Amino acid sequence: MGTLAGKTLFITGASRGIGLAIALRAARDGANIVIAAKSAVPNPKLPGTIHTAAAEIEAAGGKALALQVDIREESEVVAAAAQAAEHFGGIDIVVNNASAIWLAGTADTPMKRYDLMHQVNTRGTFLVTRTCLPYLKQAKNPHVLMLSPPPNLDPKWFAPHTAYTIAKYGMSLCVLGMSAEFAEQGIAVNALWPRTVIATAAIGMIEGVKAEQCRKPDIVADAAHVILTRPSREYTGHFAIDDEVLREVGVTDFDRYALEPGAPLLPDLFLD
Repeated sequence: MGTLAGKTLFITGASRGIGLAIALRAARDGANIVIAAKSAVPNPKLPGTIHTAAAEIEAAGGKALALQVDIREESEVVAAAAQAAEHFGGIDIVVNNASAIWLAGTADTPMKRYDLMHQVNTRGTFLVTRTCLPYLKQAKNPHVLMLSPPPNLDPKWFAPHTAYTIAKYGMSLCVLGMSAEFAEQGIAVNALWPRTVIATAAIGMIEGVKAEQCRKPDIVADAAHVILTRPSREYTGHFAIDDEVLREVGVTDFDRYALEPGAPLLPDLFLD
């Protein structure tokens, strides 16, 4: 098993959920984590801030840099990347985890929600990756990882929430293009998506989902760790599924990732 010891990860939306889980898994190796997220003060509806995340990361064995960043704002992203590189001596890995969700039909999607999803999901992913490119080019095993699904053009994944699907697939299309664009430079660009719904704050947006139908964010974090420790010139352009990645490295017990072992699991969006 590879290690992320000494690597610097720039993770968007790392104050909670999957982003934080990926950060903590890397921290256990002794990695440096840049927490690039908006939450700097406690929110009763959304637990976790960049500061609480930093404390958890350092307790897990990593080094943390908490930066309040709105990835919709280019100046903030540019400043954060520069500060991160100066603080830790570079950036080895970018994890585009930040995402906005609004699961509603066309008539029930206000344009401000449409704009938010596209600014955070597609544009934010593009902006963060573009901004970090100069640092990634200097890294020994550079990776970019998007938390986005395999593109699936079945209309059933568009009809209930066209705006969200377009915005989320925008992240995936970045993988499709950038993996080919950066291949000669040895910068890996991959996507990772969970087989099942993951127990995060976002499940409140999905009608009818119960916690016992979900897996823990740890499964995505463990799969991300596998991907990010692979040779960047040998593994790029993949749309990986968390449990498939883990099976490839010999994991057979997935009950430990379930909130309620043995309970039926709910498949995530975009997977047939």
